[in-house]
Amino acid sequence: MPIRQVSLEVFQAEGPVVRVHREDLRPVREGAARSPRRRSRICAHPGPQDPTQEMINVLARDTIVRPHIHPGRVESFHVVEGLLTVVLFEDDGRVMDTVPMGEFRSGRSFFYRMTRPLYHTTLPESDFVALHEVTQGPFTREGTVFAGWSPAEGPDGALRDWLLELRRRVGALA
Repeated sequence: MPIRQVSLEVFQAEGPVVRVHREDLRPVREGAARSPRRRSRICAHPGPQDPTQEMINVLARDTIVRPHIHPGRVESFHVVEGLLTVVLFEDDGRVMDTVPMGEFRSGRSFFYRMTRPLYHTTLPESDFVALHEVTQGPFTREGTVFAGWSPAEGPDGALRDWLLELRRRVGALA
């Protein structure tokens, strides 16, 4: 099954049966390491209009994911390798819950499904984390709403500093 590189952050699986092997993650990790956002993914779904969006995401330890919500959608994660903590927030920004996750042998939760839309972020705790994500499509940028109570992503480093403080508060030290 071919996997075609579209950009540093996007690889597209092609063909009627998608298979991802351990060696397929090497170029995705390299893409995440070189990407300014420090993440990359394999899209297993054929395109943004597909009703099921299914990806293998690779996040570097120092990626920054601004807290966000996907109104009207649910999502699930299954960790393939590495460790991370998913942080869930109340609408006002208070931490509602944390989900320490890792691959099956880690002893942590290896799967979670958010059954209603909640503000959330991910805090990788290993050099790289690979996770299988499933959500509803079609994909649109407008389908992601960023939390107004968190700093915007930008060159000033405010979001990075905010996430470092969040790591300290929830015990997800990088």
